[in-house]
Amino acid sequence: MTQHHRAGPLFTDLYELTMTAGYFAHRVLDTATFSLYIRDAYSTRNFFVAAGLEQVLDELAGFRFSDEEIDYLKTTGRFSADFLFFLKQLRFSGDVYAMPEGTVFFANEPVLEVTAPIIEAQLLETFLLNTVGFQTMIASKAARCIHAAAGRPLIDFSLRRTQGQDAGLNVARSTFIAGFTATSNVLAGKTYGIPVSGTMAHSYVGAFDGEKDAFLAYSETFPEQCIFLIDTYDTLEGAKNAVAVANEMKKKGHTLIGVRLDSGDTVSLSQGVRRILDDAGFYDVKIFASSGFDEFKIAKVLSDGARIDAFGVGTKVGVSSDAPFVDVVYKMVHFKDREVRKLSPGKVTLAGEKQVFRNKKTNGYFVEDIIGVRDESILGSEPLLEKVMENGIVLRAHPSLEEIRKRFALNFSSLDEKYKSISDVVVYPVKLSHGLEKLQ
Repeated sequence: MTQHHRAGPLFTDLYELTMTAGYFAHRVLDTATFSLYIRDAYSTRNFFVAAGLEQVLDELAGFRFSDEEIDYLKTTGRFSADFLFFLKQLRFSGDVYAMPEGTVFFANEPVLEVTAPIIEAQLLETFLLNTVGFQTMIASKAARCIHAAAGRPLIDFSLRRTQGQDAGLNVARSTFIAGFTATSNVLAGKTYGIPVSGTMAHSYVGAFDGEKDAFLAYSETFPEQCIFLIDTYDTLEGAKNAVAVANEMKKKGHTLIGVRLDSGDTVSLSQGVRRILDDAGFYDVKIFASSGFDEFKIAKVLSDGARIDAFGVGTKVGVSSDAPFVDVVYKMVHFKDREVRKLSPGKVTLAGEKQVFRNKKTNGYFVEDIIGVRDESILGSEPLLEKVMENGIVLRAHPSLEEIRKRFALNFSSLDEKYKSISDVVVYPVKLSHGLEKLQ
């Protein structure tokens, strides 16, 4: 199993360290539970896809301050020698309950809870929000694209526009969880075992004397993996050149896989290209499209009659352009022997260590979720939060990416179509159990 790149304990906001120094100085060392969830305040999403947990577990299992990190904190002049000595010995010793990656969940439901000595739980806040928030945001956007594509393959093309190297890898992994078939990101292919995909750019076509020469040259180098980019000059002429080269390939026993459109009116061009391919007898040659696609554009071109077999999806998914953040929060809900609630207007929290229960119909379709108390059991309901870490020890091997993909596919197929709408906000029923209501 791939070890994720470790961030280290300084991947945090300064106030987490100043708070924990305060706890240390005043001997506030008891156990706390923090709950991580997405508030619905800004959301245009009817559902979310849990992602990022495996990276969280790797980080927590190896949580420690290096000498170099302690030396840096010393230079800030803010922390006592005692506190820095304490940090040097610190390891994560708590418990983590979480929804497995690939689980479909909803606003206000805890997707992860940490129970640990307050200093440990507090120090993790920034890392957890960043990791789970970003990857969940991307997987949720990708799932909407998968739904819009109605069975057509999608490939992650986002790497050149994602916000940095780390995001590029996480986007490839998160989109793959949500059902994308491949990525253009070669490092993600190596790191996570995701299939890689890609052939040529306009510069390749422009480097040869003619378009047909470019296609011929490519077919000689990669006779088994040919997809020609046909819109460098004139798309329909490009399709005819592709047909000419496909005929040459056929004589040598090779088959053209597809052609790609990267500009212009996708609907009319794809129809024209399909006619050219079919008239030449190349019914099996696929038409790929890229350039500015996300769930909205995919749905639009398909409803307008585009003849597209697969999409390269880039920038808009890699940055989740219509919803570039999720309002993910990490709130203390229990401390020592008391429940903790925040009552700030618009930001009220639910006290108590929790479990999320899912009710389903006999055919497996989701009916409603109930947020309950952690040790509650609700007859006939499936608890979604699993204990994944105990006393700082990870309790199970990482599932394979394929297993996580399968979990998402099963979850998504069990979600009623109306909640998958990309245009309408349809709120899935999430209730509180009597036990949790009483606790408040």
